[in-house]
Amino acid sequence: MGRPREFNEGQAVQKATRLFWEKGFAATSTDALLKEMDIGRQSLYNAFGGKRQLYLEALRSYQANTTAGHLDRLNEPSSPLAGIRQLLTGIAAEDDETRALGCLGVGSVSEFGTRDPELSRMHEAVNRTLHEGLIARIQEAKSLGEIDEGLSAERAAEFVLLTMTGLQMAARGGANTESMHRMAAFTVDRLAMS
Repeated sequence: MGRPREFNEGQAVQKATRLFWEKGFAATSTDALLKEMDIGRQSLYNAFGGKRQLYLEALRSYQANTTAGHLDRLNEPSSPLAGIRQLLTGIAAEDDETRALGCLGVGSVSEFGTRDPELSRMHEAVNRTLHEGLIARIQEAKSLGEIDEGLSAERAAEFVLLTMTGLQMAARGGANTESMHRMAAFTVDRLAMS
């Protein structure tokens, strides 16, 4: 019996992530994953337990990276309103091919809805983190006079999150960077005018 071929699990997850991102869970076959990751079936099961577990690992990794990027863009500028603008404009990847993929997390919600409790918990955790970060920046914007003091920080944060989802779906539908940036600016302008 030959020794199993060794492979880099991190790189394998990255390759699987891209395939799941492009096609979704159901449309990504195990054979396609094996080919993309350049591993054997037994290596997949030994390392990840199967297609579903690999998908969960890919989604966790993707969400950790994208959430960190969202929060960095949100919190980097000294102006909270500029941070919200940067968060939204940053959703539009400059690369046409990457932008057309939209968001793996939003794609997962589109594919599974609330039918999968484990995925639902993952999505809720990401949304809670982003919602809390947005509330903090919106409260800061209110204290600085960038946003009307009477605006509900909770509702405004929900509005921004909904806009993020819409922008990610628009990207998947072929929206270009310019139109996505216009919608991001429109959203921020509505907050500033409240």
